[in-house]
Amino acid sequence: MRILWPIAAALLTTAGCSTPEEEIVASYDGIGADEVISLGGTEPFWGITIEGETLTYTAPENLDGSTGEVERFAGNGGLSFSGVLEDKAITVMVTPGECSDGMSDASYPFTTTVQWGERALQGCGHTDKQGFTPGEND
Repeated sequence: MRILWPIAAALLTTAGCSTPEEEIVASYDGIGADEVISLGGTEPFWGITIEGETLTYTAPENLDGSTGEVERFAGNGGLSFSGVLEDKAITVMVTPGECSDGMSDASYPFTTTVQWGERALQGCGHTDKQGFTPGEND
């Protein structure tokens, strides 16, 4: 047993090592918890509004919208929201980056990817405090 003790001691002392400070990345804080997030995309047309822990999905065939509760998670490069909408899991990822909806020349400050059940949607977004830049034809 004495032969194994130095190896076990070495493993125990290195197992608790922490990551150097320069490698730790802070959670994304570019969208405040009090901001209303508006997301949307084309082909197919859809819209999502997230206010607090409530997500509302709208589409031309669902003008009244469907509402569900989501949990917010601030990752290293953006936000994600996860929950259940119409009995299907939904995950919404919002990341900073200039975005165009492909139909207008408007510019949005966020890109978004949505996984809702088997559906995958992509689009752009803004908040009530971080607006979009309308195009010349808007």
